[in-house]
Amino acid sequence: MGSFSITHWLILLVVVVVVFGTSKLRNAGKDLGGAVKGFKEAVKDEETEHARKRRVLDHDAGIATNSQTGTKVDDIEISPKTSDDKHKV
Repeated sequence: MGSFSITHWLILLVVVVVVFGTSKLRNAGKDLGGAVKGFKEAVKDEETEHARKRRVLDHDAGIATNSQTGTKVDDIEISPKTSDDKHKV
């Protein structure tokens, strides 16, 4: 009375195929596969949008982002120092 045996699963499969037919089951499989594919694309698009917004916010906060590695680097301005050295050789 606990779990189903293999014969129970086979009988259930035959009943489902007889009731729904193979074409409806095939269409249901295609629909399910399309839904999973659409979900994965939506997640990927959301991650891309989130990364774009994060780059904009980091830029607005004054943190530059290295476009090749994606690591944050400090926005440092380097200018030549004027020499006050009076002893020239």
